Amino acid sequence: MKKIIVYILPLVLLLHVSKAQTPRPADPQTEPIALLHATAHIGNGQVIANSYILFEKGKIVGIGDATNSRPDLTGYRLIDAAGKHVYPGLIMPSSRLGLEDISAVRPTVDFNEVGEITPHVRSQIAFNTDSDLLPTFRFNGILLAQVAPQGGLVTGTSSVMMLDGWNWEDATYVQDDAIHVSWPSRTISPRWWMGETERKENPTYQKQCDAIGQLFIDAAAYHAGTSKVDINLVLEAVAGVLDGTQKVFVEVNNAREIMDAINRFKSVGVTNLVIVGGSDAYYVKDLLRQNNIPVILDNLHRLPSREDEAVDEPFRLPYLLTKEGILVGLRHEGMLARGRNLPFYAGTAAAYGLEKEEALKLITSNTAKILGIDRVTGTLETGKDANLLLTEGDLLDMKESIIISAFIQGREVIIEGKQQILYERFKDKYSE
Repeated sequence: MKKIIVYILPLVLLLHVSKAQTPRPADPQTEPIALLHATAHIGNGQVIANSYILFEKGKIVGIGDATNSRPDLTGYRLIDAAGKHVYPGLIMPSSRLGLEDISAVRPTVDFNEVGEITPHVRSQIAFNTDSDLLPTFRFNGILLAQVAPQGGLVTGTSSVMMLDGWNWEDATYVQDDAIHVSWPSRTISPRWWMGETERKENPTYQKQCDAIGQLFIDAAAYHAGTSKVDINLVLEAVAGVLDGTQKVFVEVNNAREIMDAINRFKSVGVTNLVIVGGSDAYYVKDLLRQNNIPVILDNLHRLPSREDEAVDEPFRLPYLLTKEGILVGLRHEGMLARGRNLPFYAGTAAAYGLEKEEALKLITSNTAKILGIDRVTGTLETGKDANLLLTEGDLLDMKESIIISAFIQGREVIIEGKQQILYERFKDKYSE
C-alpha cells in the first residue's frame, strides 16, 4: 500500500501542474498611451513629482514635467495617475525562474544539465512561459529575468526573458547574453553522519579551478585556428566571451575564492566578469573596484556569513559596496518563490544606508547595466522600451506597495495570478 501511495502522489502533482492556468499573454500595443500626473521614479536617481510619460509601439516617446509643459495628446489613451507612482519594470538577474515550478516534482525542474563543463546548455529554449511562478513575480513588479542554468562548474548560457509570452520565442528579450560559472569551494561541509563537526579542505579544488580555466584556454586556441575540421559545441559556445560580447557570471561567496576566481580568469584573458552571491565582497572591495567588476548580491534577508559580523551586515552590504564605487545589483535564489520579494530587498537596503532612489537602482538601472541592456531598459527615458509599473504607494515598501498596471514593451500585461484569482473567488463567500 505504501508503494502505491508513493507512485500515485507524483501523478497527482503532475495532474495539478497540467491543469494550471496562467493568464493570457498581452497583445502588442495598438494605441499610444499617456500616463499623466504620477510621481515618476526614473531609475537613475531622478524623480519628477508631476510627470507625463508617453509611449507608443512599445517605446517611450516622451517624458517630462507636466507642471511646466503639456505635450500634444491627440490620439492618446489618457490615464490619470495623480497620486500614484511610476517606476521602471524590475529586473531579476541570474535566476532559474521559468526553469523550475515545483522543486519536489522532477518533471517540472529543468535547470541542471548532466556534466561539469556545459557552456553550450542554453536556458532560453527551456523557459516555461506557462509557469505558475511568473504571475507571482509580475504581481510584485518583476518584468524581466536573466534566466540561467545551474549545476556543475560551467553551468551554461543564460538569456534575458520577458515574464509574458506565448512561448520562449515570444518571451526572449536578449538571447545568450552570458556564460555562468559556479566556482568550487575551498572547503567541504562536515559529514555529520560520520561524526564530523568541522569543515575540511576540498581535495579537488585546484583540479576544478584548472578545469574552468582550461575551457577558456582551449576555446581561445580553437577560435584562433584557421580551419575547423570538427565543430566543437562546447568551445563554440564560449566565442562571445572571447570577443567581448558576453560576460561571465561567477557564482562565488568566500573572499579567498572570489580572489582566486578573478585571478584565474585574468590569467586566461577573461576580464568581463560579474560576481554573483558575493557575501564576502566587502572584504575584497579594492580588487573588485580596481578590476571594475560588479556584484549581484544574493538574499539580503539572511544571517551574516561570519560569526564576528554585525547581525545587520547583509542589510548594509549594498550601501557599503556602493560607497566604494562598486556597481551592485540584487537577486534572490534559494527558495525560488521568495525571489518575488525583490523590491522589498531593495527596501531593506534603503533602510540600512542607501537613499531610496539609490536603492531602486539596485533592481532597475544597475541590473540593466550589469546585464548590458541599459540602452533599452532600466530607466524611464525617451527611446527606451516601455517597461514600466504604475503603483499606489512606495514600490519598495511591502506595507503599501500595490501595483495597478504593468507594461512590457508597451503591452499591458495581466499582473494577477492564481492567488489573486482564488482570493476574488472566495472573498464574497467568507465575508457573508
